[in-house]
Amino acid sequence: MTTTSKRSFFYRNGLTIVFLLLFIITLFAQALTGWKKHNQDLKEDHAKEITLGTYVRSGHFISATFENFESEFLQMSLYVLLTVSLRQIGSAESKKLDEPEEVDREPVSGKDAPWAVKKGGWILKIYSNSLSICFAILFFLSWGLHLYGSWQNHNVEQAAKHLPKDTVWAYLGEAEFWFETFQNWQSEFLSVASIVFLTIYLRQKGSPESKPVDAPHMETGK
Repeated sequence: MTTTSKRSFFYRNGLTIVFLLLFIITLFAQALTGWKKHNQDLKEDHAKEITLGTYVRSGHFISATFENFESEFLQMSLYVLLTVSLRQIGSAESKKLDEPEEVDREPVSGKDAPWAVKKGGWILKIYSNSLSICFAILFFLSWGLHLYGSWQNHNVEQAAKHLPKDTVWAYLGEAEFWFETFQNWQSEFLSVASIVFLTIYLRQKGSPESKPVDAPHMETGK
């Protein structure tokens, strides 16, 4: 049997590496195309065009980037939390309806247990909820940066139209920011509902996100 240590670095970390590479490629593509589109808008408003370096520090880029991050982290934090207690019969994404689950057992300190488990107490309590806490922090940071970027971009547009700038609190009460917010949130909620429901009836051989191909439709969990 081949041990984990004998596998290549890519084999052991391929999923993370591939998604990080896709993230970097698409983030660069977003910056490049967003810069060209923003300069086109500035030109139409008879304003001075900006460099790519200036653009990636602009409200236009910050807002577009973090409004997407925000919705993803909201999706993941809610998904992690709601799957603790809610069930969906037949779904590969749900815990079983009545049987005990390994993830629900109380942590036991051992030689290979994480440091926080060995420490116990409040440190263990935080570690036991660290995944949802991390996603929640990332969500609120992204939401704040989305607000900041959207507000800055809004004031650039106001200046181009020779209109007064708004304070961040005034902008927070306008529909523009919340339209940007909700159009992303609703798509994330739909995508989660889709994978929860579709894994009842559909399969992907070899994927840990699917039930075995021959599993009954109403078999809950993987």
